[in-house]
Amino acid sequence: MKKIFAASALAIAALSVSPILSAPAIAQAKGVGVADVRVAAARSNAFRTASQQIETTYKAQIDQQQSRGQTLQAEINVLIAKYNEEAKKTPQNQAALQAAAKAVQDKRQAAQAELGQIGAPVDLAIAYVEDQISVRMNEAIKAAMTAKKIDLLLNPDAVLARENNVDITDAVVTELNRILPSVSIAVPAGYQPGQLVQQRNQQLMDAARASQGTPAPAPTGTQPTTR
Repeated sequence: MKKIFAASALAIAALSVSPILSAPAIAQAKGVGVADVRVAAARSNAFRTASQQIETTYKAQIDQQQSRGQTLQAEINVLIAKYNEEAKKTPQNQAALQAAAKAVQDKRQAAQAELGQIGAPVDLAIAYVEDQISVRMNEAIKAAMTAKKIDLLLNPDAVLARENNVDITDAVVTELNRILPSVSIAVPAGYQPGQLVQQRNQQLMDAARASQGTPAPAPTGTQPTTR
């Protein structure tokens, strides 16, 4: 079962500035900081509250997935034991050994598909929560940068060494809590993971075209409606 409280890779909406910075741009920065936006999202009040709501709302699916997962694992273990028995035989029957190996592989794939289907509503609700947070993340980042007088923010993975005082992840959490105190777990009909970020990016591109006098392309698809 996927851990609801684990920080997943969020599809952050496009920044209004280029994320690729040259060496001169870095050298000219007056204040440099680092922030882990995935950690910030997971620590936010919106994500924590939504996670608790999901665990309550989808308790039946979560319990079913965990129970069924244990049963399927026991069945897989039986097949693994049969494979091990075949592997110990001398001489080995290659046809029987390959059949036993295939049985384990097929069972694992079938188990993953079954558990994925059971947990699909939970995963979709989590994706919707993450999507809502992703859309507002840039606002929180910019507000935190302003509050901390930072004009260049880096991902921790891109930093070789740093002092603790340059990490503004907590400041991003504070701003995110202010900007987006809560999110909905009611997934709209027809929603696809990442859809809100895609729509936000399209809005930004349309606004950029409008400022340049370029007409925006005709919209495709329909907006999801809340169930």
